[in-house]
Amino acid sequence: MTARRRLLATASIALVAAGLLAGCSSGSSSSSASFSKDASGSLKAWAFDNADDVGKARLAYAKSHLKGVDISLDQTTFDAQKFTTRVASGNVPDVVQMDAQFVATYAAQGLITPLDKCYSIHDVSPSSTFYPSVRADVTYDGHIWAVPQFYQPPAIILNMRVMDKAGVTPEQINTSKPDELVAAIKKMYVANGGKPSTMGFDPVASGQPGLWILGYGGQIIDSSGKPTLDDPKNVKGLQVLKQIYDAQGGYAADKSFSDTFDTFGKKNQFVTDQVGAQVDNQWYVNVLTPFMKQVQISAVPFYASDGKPFTVSSGSAFVIPAGAKNKDAACAWALDLDSMGAWKAAAAARASTIKATPGAVNTGLFTGSPAADKFVRDTYVKSSGNAGFDKTIDTYYDVVGNGKSIGTSPAGQQIQTELQNALQSTLLGSKSPSAALKDAQSAAMTAYRQAVKNSTPSK
Repeated sequence: MTARRRLLATASIALVAAGLLAGCSSGSSSSSASFSKDASGSLKAWAFDNADDVGKARLAYAKSHLKGVDISLDQTTFDAQKFTTRVASGNVPDVVQMDAQFVATYAAQGLITPLDKCYSIHDVSPSSTFYPSVRADVTYDGHIWAVPQFYQPPAIILNMRVMDKAGVTPEQINTSKPDELVAAIKKMYVANGGKPSTMGFDPVASGQPGLWILGYGGQIIDSSGKPTLDDPKNVKGLQVLKQIYDAQGGYAADKSFSDTFDTFGKKNQFVTDQVGAQVDNQWYVNVLTPFMKQVQISAVPFYASDGKPFTVSSGSAFVIPAGAKNKDAACAWALDLDSMGAWKAAAAARASTIKATPGAVNTGLFTGSPAADKFVRDTYVKSSGNAGFDKTIDTYYDVVGNGKSIGTSPAGQQIQTELQNALQSTLLGSKSPSAALKDAQSAAMTAYRQAVKNSTPSK
């Protein structure tokens, strides 16, 4: 593998894994938890694996701002079962990096500490620092429980070679107009022996169910954390997905086909024209840049039912476990890692790496912070010389501010599982969308009631 491909693949895989630095109750964790600016002593952090040039630059920056703190990194991957076991035993690190989707569940269980006063004592305002959707992902029961980082918005990457051959224009890949979209998909779809050889459009349904549900006006979790999978407005998203798959051989055939894609390799689906368009998170542009001369791409936003660009938030976050022995240093360090200074250092490091890698393209950093994103884009994201790639990069920057959180709940993981079950039942035709969502809601409510019963209320 060339240096260039190692750089981009490493960055992409790290973000795929958990958006890391590379996109049981143990007592009370109340909002009265206090913090001090006196950061000293030893600090233990866990789940800081796969740190790339961006991560290493941020770690170095934060370390330079905590000169009196001895920082020890456990670089093994985050494990949910291991986390709950460690908290229950009292053998906890001071900072843990995890996917933001876990935060509300651990907050409800009293396994992590609310950070309202962590932010305030360091004069950091979450409302002015993060995108609203990013902040919402780590907010539960009226408190903020984590320091979010990275934000990987999905959009639609277009394979212009396939589209031009079929006579389809970018304007026709418009999710707010399902009938026109399906007609365009049928033009691009190619089968060989009854099996797909080119999907007109891969909606990546199982990877982006929230995008399709919320984009058509639905709701997965309400403001109180209760699941709302049986909301009548959720039906539309599932109906459109089924129409998309049925227009090109059906879900089972399409899923079997897409599972064969060489997603990270030299025979990926855009090089080999196996897709006409595909929903992808921003990190995938990095995967495609080594193949710039072999692909012809562009991009359009996912459009909500009102015709406006739309996306959903996702990313990772830093939390401070309940029982952390050095929460003052943990608070300061987590905020330093996510500060403008840290992102500037990271952006400079990435720019240096790209400069030393022939043919590499700076696609930017999507940090979770509008100010940091603007700085990176204005300072480092220049024309690649390829109009299609430039349009693709611009599209992700254009949609990032239009994100929405799927909501937070003490039963968030179970709700997502039941949504996947409803999705599969609908796409395979074993249940109607409304029946599948009704069954999913019943199971999700059981999990929710149990989670609420076992939760540790914040105070």
